[in-house]
Amino acid sequence: MSTFVYMVRHGESPKEGNERTRGLTPKGHLDAKRVTDLLKDEKIDAVVSSPYIRSILTVEKVAEQIGQEVIVYEDLKERIFSSDDKRVSDKELVPLLEKSFGESSFALEGGESNADCQQRAVNVLKELLETFRDKHIVIGSHGAVMTLMMGYFDSTYDLDFLHSTSKPDIYRMKFIEKELVNVQRLWGGNEGINPL
Repeated sequence: MSTFVYMVRHGESPKEGNERTRGLTPKGHLDAKRVTDLLKDEKIDAVVSSPYIRSILTVEKVAEQIGQEVIVYEDLKERIFSSDDKRVSDKELVPLLEKSFGESSFALEGGESNADCQQRAVNVLKELLETFRDKHIVIGSHGAVMTLMMGYFDSTYDLDFLHSTSKPDIYRMKFIEKELVNVQRLWGGNEGINPL
């Protein structure tokens, strides 16, 4: 038997505002409906998410479709880039990501490193693989933390991969026990490349 994990990167969100409470743009809401439609025949058993509102909003209709609520895990939140809760601008983010993916222990003051973010998120993912063994689980996620979780199992999921993802995006990961054996992208329309 296999366990399937559907990594769902959140839809488009406003560029301004608090990291934790930013929601979705009108396009983000429309795309969240598409996410729900794409996953409706996947026999989903559980929906979990980062605590950030944009991630929850992207997957909450999938949970409603199966008569459940989204289970929130604090440690699935996006990588903490700085000490305040403001969004890092794209101009600042690109060089920060390049340095972080080149040096996994690098962090800005008050932020966390790729290594720290990966460890906390993968601990949750391993717990989910145990709890929902041989089931289908949706994870509402973010660009960097999703890439770091996937990269833990396969190093080809790196900065280039992150830059190739869209908002939203969906990757179906097939596990046998805790070994990743296959990844398939389900989000079909090349909506464009977005940093976090």
